[in-house]
Amino acid sequence: MARVCQLFSGSSGNAILISSKGKNILVDVGVSAKRCEQSLMALGILPKDINAVFVTHEHRDHCCGVRVFSSRNNVPVYSSYDCINAMAEQEIVNDKISLNPFDERLVIDDIEVLAFHQSHDSADCLGYRFNLANQRSVSICTDTGYVTDEAKSVMNGSDLVFLESNHEISMVEAGPYPYYLKKRILGPEGHLSNFACGEYMKELAKSGTTRFVLSHLSRENNMPDIARQNAVTALSEINYRENVDYRLFVSPPENRGGAIAL
Repeated sequence: MARVCQLFSGSSGNAILISSKGKNILVDVGVSAKRCEQSLMALGILPKDINAVFVTHEHRDHCCGVRVFSSRNNVPVYSSYDCINAMAEQEIVNDKISLNPFDERLVIDDIEVLAFHQSHDSADCLGYRFNLANQRSVSICTDTGYVTDEAKSVMNGSDLVFLESNHEISMVEAGPYPYYLKKRILGPEGHLSNFACGEYMKELAKSGTTRFVLSHLSRENNMPDIARQNAVTALSEINYRENVDYRLFVSPPENRGGAIAL
């Protein structure tokens, strides 16, 4: 049995745990190493038992704790060349930890990792698909203005997908953010809206995805109930029923509800 859990989600910090047959992987450490370690131990996992950290991109809410967590627990870090270089330039990481650039595919014991490029205003932003030893698959797609064709080609057919449902468009437009920030959020290199999330969920459901986790919700421009209802409505348009054809989860800023079993 595999377990997955979004430990932290949103602009205040992000981290996702994937555990399969004794192997433990983190995607992002966007909070302090101490907070991440405490969250892992609450799930019964020792930080030293993490086998790898995969970083999506160099924005601090995804990687600010990577250096300390990696060095303290002797964990290798993986991401694209451009992301690693950007983190190094910002002194988020250094050569005292194990930095491993890759672009497309690698295998860690029985886990196959496929990377895909996303549309975000960073040096490079990766999403990931993890094909686990129990024949289950988990994909992560957050921080993107739209779902790229490359992302779709890799993610389709995943059993579980962490999918960004960042904002409700009308809330951004009517909200207090300055124009430049609204333009960034709503633009092609910004964040995925509830509507765009729901539209892609239809494709994923048709491809065989049965578990969805709505991730990276904005505290200012979204509400969990709005994001959830949008997703349920979108899937109802193709006659998919919650808790019959699929299960739906909404990630809070900090997870206290345990892991999802696969």
